[in-house]
This record gives sequence, structure tokens and C-alpha cells, in this order.
Amino acid sequence: MAHDDTHHQGLARDLDVMQKLLHRRRLLQLATGVGIAAFLGCKASESSPGGDAGTNGGSCDEIPEETAGPYPGDGSNGANALALAGIVRGDIRSTLGGTSVAGGVPLTVKLNLVDGSCVALSGYAIYLWHCDREGRYSMYSSGVENENYLRGVQETDDEGSATFTTIFPACYSGRWPHIHFEVFPGLNAATTHDQKVKTSQLALPEAACHEVFAEPGYEASVSNLTGVSLERDNVFSDGVTLQLASIEGNVTDGYTATLTVAIDA
Repeated sequence: MAHDDTHHQGLARDLDVMQKLLHRRRLLQLATGVGIAAFLGCKASESSPGGDAGTNGGSCDEIPEETAGPYPGDGSNGANALALAGIVRGDIRSTLGGTSVAGGVPLTVKLNLVDGSCVALSGYAIYLWHCDREGRYSMYSSGVENENYLRGVQETDDEGSATFTTIFPACYSGRWPHIHFEVFPGLNAATTHDQKVKTSQLALPEAACHEVFAEPGYEASVSNLTGVSLERDNVFSDGVTLQLASIEGNVTDGYTATLTVAIDA
């Protein structure tokens, strides 16, 4: 009988503790619900790579400024894709004014543009470009000088997002698989390089690279990837946290790479 009394006293005590904890939790939610949401949305660099930084306030670290490389096609070294009719497009796989289409594993790239407080930046323009499955850059590389595929401009929507339909780029000798982009204050400014406000690059996750490069057409990328690493890459070696996209999908259905891009605005 003494054992039963002790048991019931313990349960009553546990219930009392649980009720008090629940009451405190409800009070905390009511008092700081908005603050907690903002806190969870801040410091994008500390969340999962490429994760949504949120737009509830906080602090988002600015993405590093990087080289546009030797093949920007922005008018800074001759070729200027920004001057082409139709360059404002979401699907960048085909050549404007031609019939060529870049082959490869489908890839959707979604860039979420925010300011330093993680607030979405709508009405900006993002120019995005990258190499093809063979590691060539349209408008520059031998054999594709007259092509302009895998280049395009999109305006950020009300949520600060710009989305591109493209293919998974190759890994060419000396560089980690990557995608270039420039940010402009608006579509009207996205006509020449000297009006850009940010130039950076997106790095693609290693696991997805191995999956894609096992597919036909990417044979050269297999050996090229073994000769480079994020730690040795001349762009990403100083830290890739703010530039490594999150990715989901598969080689059959395609992949989606997402990156939050914070700029000083």
C-alpha cells in the first residue's frame, strides 16, 4: 500500500511540473513569437548551405565578391550577351536566334536575393552564366563562339527570387564545378558590366557532382574533379559557406540548386 501512495504522489508531481512547463512555454510563445522567428531566420551563414535565410529580419552575411572570370559576356572584354534581344529569359539552355541547345542533366538554379537584414530584394536583375557539359563557354570557347546558350537574365520577384532552367555544368581542369552571376539594381541597368552591384559564384555540392558526372557526356569531368577540391580551388579556398548551394533531385528528374545571396543594398 505504501508503494501505491508513493507512486501516485510521483505522478501528481510530474503532472504539476508538466503543467507549469506548458504554461511557461505558452507565455514565451506569446511574448516573443515574432522575435524567435526573426532569430531563427538570421545569420544565414550559420544555417545549412544554400538554405533560406528568411525575410523576418536578423543579419545575413554578404556573399563574397568574386572574379567574373575570362568569359563573362557582359561587355567587359568584348562579347556582350546583355545586349542580345531575348536575353531576359528563365530557360537558358538554347541559343538565341539559333537552334543549338546545350545538352546535359537538367538543373534549376534558384537564387534568393536579400539585404544584410535578410529582407527580400525584389526588382533587381541577375545575370547568370556557366560552362556547358563539355566545359566550354558560349561566345568564347572553340567551337561555340557563335553560340550564346547558358546565359540569361532574370528579374527578382516579390520574394527576391530569380529562377533559371539550365543544365548541370561540367568540371573543367583547375576549377570546382561552379556558376557565375552578376547582380544589377534593375533590368534597365542589366545592359553592361559597369552597372553591376555584385559579382559572385555558386559552388555545387560534391555528392551531386559525382552523380551527374557518371552520366554520358560528362566523362572528362570525372577525372577533372579528382584533381581539384573546394579547399584548393582558387575562388572557394578562402571559405565557401556563403556560396555552397543546397541541392535536391536526381539525374533522371533533374536537380534544383538553391542559394541565398545577401548583398549590401
